[in-house]
Amino acid sequence: MSLIGKKPIQIPDKVKIKIESGKVFVEGPKGKLDWNLPSGVEIQVDNSSIIVKRLREDKIAFAMHGLTRAYVNNMVKGVSEGYIKTLEIVGIGYRAQAEGKKLTLNLGFSHQVVYAIPDGIAIKAPPKPAHIIIEGIDKAKVGQAAAEIRAFFEPEPYKGRGIRYLGEFVRKKAGKAVGGTEK
Repeated sequence: MSLIGKKPIQIPDKVKIKIESGKVFVEGPKGKLDWNLPSGVEIQVDNSSIIVKRLREDKIAFAMHGLTRAYVNNMVKGVSEGYIKTLEIVGIGYRAQAEGKKLTLNLGFSHQVVYAIPDGIAIKAPPKPAHIIIEGIDKAKVGQAAAEIRAFFEPEPYKGRGIRYLGEFVRKKAGKAVGGTEK
């Protein structure tokens, strides 16, 4: 039995769930999301909860049971609360600037890095603390956008410069030893 799949999902107020022809539609105050249900599982909606059930007892159905429950739970949380990831830019002169549908990063390269902001994602870049705030209702899109921006300049282990998640610990290495034993 799937430990995650058997937990019921609580539906908050102002969130509507609709299931039609193998597709789940979730609508809330922040927006709408939909997802195709995998084969081997079904969803039952009670008054204030959602229950995911397996149709078969095989390995794939077991995996899809937990996946479906987690994905639908993320959809419900996304349309009611939303998701936020914060990135921190460490380095002298490194900064980010969000304008319209693009994010411009100055990361010490000979050129600026321009990131096209995907649909369904909002990015803010306050100038004083060098942070990038990524918001959206789809957890996967928010995480993917954060990972793509971080990949432009991952934190390096010697001085710690680069783009990191807020609160991420970067282990620093010792630099080259000065001097030596010469004969």
